[in-house]
Amino acid sequence: MDWDTLKTECLACTKCELCQTRTNVVFGQGAQNAEVLFVGEGPGQSEDEQGLPFVGRSGQLLDKYLFAIDLDRSRNCYIANIVKCRPPQNRDPRPEESEACMPWLREQFRLLKPKIVVCLGRIAAQRMIKPDFSVTREHGQFFEKGGILFMGTFHPAALLRQPQNKPAAFSDFAALRDTIGTVCEHTYQGD
Repeated sequence: MDWDTLKTECLACTKCELCQTRTNVVFGQGAQNAEVLFVGEGPGQSEDEQGLPFVGRSGQLLDKYLFAIDLDRSRNCYIANIVKCRPPQNRDPRPEESEACMPWLREQFRLLKPKIVVCLGRIAAQRMIKPDFSVTREHGQFFEKGGILFMGTFHPAALLRQPQNKPAAFSDFAALRDTIGTVCEHTYQGD
């Protein structure tokens, strides 16, 4: 499956009940050759309205962190979510919703072939790194799985609610920058 086919099929998805309340499917955004993939839990209200990931206040914070380490969502990274439709009232995605949506993310992953995956928040990290992942204890640590490095960090929305964690999150992004420099080939060239 290529990117266009994948996106067309994903935008028409009705595999779970989230399709009934969505405004837009939030497929993902970024460079299709990105070596760094960011994964959140699911779209919020602004994302549902615009059809793009991390475009609200938390997305603005994420963009600042990306800019600080020379990443840009249109140039050298990709941003996606576990679920592609907004859960009502921004509740956590239910296990059956995540399960129904995972084939979309798996296919994005297959097409990208990322070298580093950054899980934004507990839900993404528990789904992609390990079920008992603790953001407060294990943020910024890299886990190797199948030759790919995974790291979990604080979700930008959580940082807005708990700004005391911003320095720790920034240090996670600094560690990410250093790791990109050692394992990625073209991230900083803008290819």
